[in-house]
Amino acid sequence: MDEQLKNAVSKVPQVTLIFWIIKILATTLGETGGDAVTMSWLGETTADANGWGYLIGTGIFGLIFAVAVLIQIKAEKFHPFLYWFTIVATTTVGTTLADYLTRSIGIGYTGGSAILLACVVASLLIWRFSTGSISITTVNTPRIEIYYWVTIMFSQTLGTALGDWVVDEAEIGYLGSAAIFGAILLVVAALYFWTSISRALLFWIAFITTRPLGAVVGDFLDKPFEKGGLELSRYTASLVLLVAIVVLIFIFKQEPAEEVH
Repeated sequence: MDEQLKNAVSKVPQVTLIFWIIKILATTLGETGGDAVTMSWLGETTADANGWGYLIGTGIFGLIFAVAVLIQIKAEKFHPFLYWFTIVATTTVGTTLADYLTRSIGIGYTGGSAILLACVVASLLIWRFSTGSISITTVNTPRIEIYYWVTIMFSQTLGTALGDWVVDEAEIGYLGSAAIFGAILLVVAALYFWTSISRALLFWIAFITTRPLGAVVGDFLDKPFEKGGLELSRYTASLVLLVAIVVLIFIFKQEPAEEVH
C-alpha cells in the first residue's frame, strides 16, 4: 500500500464500547424514524396498500443519505457528528428500502434477506480485492469511502429485512429476536478477545448484526400491543433516541480509528 495512504487519517471513529452503544441506538433510531415517516406521517394505510409510503420515504431518506455521504467524503478529517448523522441516514433509508422490497414489491423477508446478504458479501469482496483490505483504518480516500458507505447501506437494509424475518417468519417475537442477535454479538466479542480471527471480519459481522438488533428493538418500542410491541409514539421514541446519541457524542470524545478492525 502507498506510504501516503498508510499515513492518512481515518475518517471513521475508533471502535470502542461507546461506538457500539451509539451504533445500536442509531440503528434503533433508523427503525423508529423510518416507520415514523412511512407509517405515521405518510399514513399506514397508504404504505401498506400500494407501497407509496415506503417508496416516498426511501426517496426522502435516500436523498439525505446521498448528501450526507458527499459531505463526509469532502471532509478532510473525522467529524463525530457528521459521521453519526451519515450512519443514521443509512439506517433510515435501509429501513424504508427494505420494507419497500419485502412488503410492497412482495419479495418477502426470506427472499429480501438472501438478496441483501449477497449484496453485502459482494460489496465486501469487491472492496477487498480492489484495495487489499476492508479494515476501517483505510477509510481515508474517496474511493474507499464509497466502498465503506455502500457496504454500510446494504448492511443496514439487510438488517431490517433479517430482523423482520426472525420476528415474523420464524415467529420468535421482538424480545426473543433481540436476545438472539445480542447473543451473536457476545459470541463475536468472545472471538475478538480470545481468538486470532481477522479483526476486520469480526468487525463487519458485529456491525451487520447490530442492525437487526436495532430493528427488532425499534419495532418492539413502536409496534401495537397485539403484535407484541409497546405501542410508543414513533416520534417520541425517535426523539429520545436522537437525544441519547447526541449526549453520548458530547460526553465521550471519539478519535479516528488507528488500530486494525
